[in-house]
Order: sequence, then C-alpha cells, then structure tokens
Amino acid sequence: MVRRKRAQTNDTKCLTPRQLEILVMIRDTRRSYGYSPTLQEIADQLGISKITVFEHVEALIDKGLLTRRSNKARSLDVTPLAEFPDERSTLLPLVGRIAAGRPIEAVEIPDSVDLETLFTSKHPVRVLTVTGDSMIDEQIRDGDLVVFEERSNARNGDTVVALVEGEEATLKKFFKEKSRVRLQPANAKYKPIYTRNVEIQGVVIGVIRRM
Repeated sequence: MVRRKRAQTNDTKCLTPRQLEILVMIRDTRRSYGYSPTLQEIADQLGISKITVFEHVEALIDKGLLTRRSNKARSLDVTPLAEFPDERSTLLPLVGRIAAGRPIEAVEIPDSVDLETLFTSKHPVRVLTVTGDSMIDEQIRDGDLVVFEERSNARNGDTVVALVEGEEATLKKFFKEKSRVRLQPANAKYKPIYTRNVEIQGVVIGVIRRM
C-alpha cells in the first residue's frame, strides 16, 4: 500500500477560513477543558455537517497541523507546527496610556500592536500610548506609541516609564542624584519631578508615530 505523503506546513495563511476556524476551536477547547471537541460538537458549533468537519480535519492532519490517536475519542491535538495569527511572538500587548504631562494613573486597556520583528529584546516588550507633550523635544509627541522593555533598572539619560509615589505613572528622562531621582521632561514648559519614591517599570526602546 502506498501511503500518501503529508505536506507539512506551519503557515496558517494557506488554510481555508473554515480550516483555521476548526483549528482554533480545537486549540481553545483543549486549553479550556484539557480535551478536544468531537467532530459532532465542531459541526454543531459551526453549523456544518459532520462529514464536512471530517474532511477539514483530514486535510489538517495531512498538512501536519493536527494529530489524532486511533480508536480514542477526543484525541485531536494541534501540533507544534501550527502557528496562529493571534499567537505571533511579535504581537505586542498595548497595555494602556502613559502621561507625558502631569502624572496620571495608568489604566490597563487590553489591546495589541503587531510590530512584526521591528523590536526585539531579552526583556518582555510592551507598548504604551503617549498623552501630553512634555517629551516633545525628544521627538515623543501626544498620540505616539512608545515601545519599552520591562525592567526595573535604568541608566542616567534613559527615557523611562516610571511609577511615582506608588500610584502615578509618567514618561520622563531618568537621572539619579545624591538622595533622590530627577524625572526630567523634554519640554521647557514643564518642571522636573523630584522624588525618593519611584519605581522604574521599563525603558523606552522605540517610538511609533501614526500619521
């Protein structure tokens, strides 16, 4: 018997929308419940026939994106070859807004920014939207996106995401002085912030401007 060779691929762009939908459903069900949905459950959820689901599943198996153990129910599993659009390593979390004027409370707003491979770091990378103009002389304007790496240490002159007095987040230049820290704006309209209670949450590594 001649066994058909599987055309393995990790490019989900080559899948039909229905195949990707089924693959995502299997992944999400296994994550939530520890087992895969049955073919009938997939059919019921998507409003298609069980035979159609079977054909799509077989195609995904042939492409190396799914595995199935024979004679075992709920054994469909996504292989490491599968790469999902919502799991790209360059899909950076957009975690909220950061003040570049008077400090404001940082509010987390779940979202994401896909930067492909533009920014890399050994530290986790995050993105914040700038509000205010206190960093305009550093070419950081209101509405810009600042890309920062999460770390608690900074060098003099770094542009940092800083939490002041444990509750107010701001974007400023960092300078360590004898008995305090100076958070220096880059706009003559604003005065420096002097504090002994500051937590560095990250250091800016890039700026994105949406025109």
